[in-house]
Amino acid sequence: MDYMIREMKKTEYPLLSDFLYEAIYIPQGVEAPPRSIIESPELQVYVEHFGTRRADYALAAEVDSKVIGAVWVRVMNDYGHIDADTPSLAIALYKPYRGHGIGTALMESMLTLLKEKGESGVSLSVQKANDAVRMYQRLGFQIVDENEEEYLMMNELNRRC
Repeated sequence: MDYMIREMKKTEYPLLSDFLYEAIYIPQGVEAPPRSIIESPELQVYVEHFGTRRADYALAAEVDSKVIGAVWVRVMNDYGHIDADTPSLAIALYKPYRGHGIGTALMESMLTLLKEKGESGVSLSVQKANDAVRMYQRLGFQIVDENEEEYLMMNELNRRC
């Protein structure tokens, strides 16, 4: 599949709400929550006023001139929060584009961008049952905390080769 990874344009930031919904992990056989769930305060921290804070960076994956995925980071008090200096990451692709290596390419591009911007680390939260855990580990993320359902993972960018 031919795709391009590029910086997300500010005019495309409203798409982050779509990708926020796509980022919700839904186990096999479980009904998806209503789209209105992204309006909850604990999820709005990912997208509200995006582009106005330090370390608000977003990349888009594009196929045939259509944005089909995004990875974005910001310093926020979210599920993946480590501290006030470490940005948290979110990533999602529309379902038909999953499993083609696009998510890995998005992640690698974001890790490169964060290094270039001088960030020392990035964190994320992921459901333990989510297959993406293995991808994150391959990309240098390590489990730093966990609860019954989720891992809190961190990539210390300055240590990654």
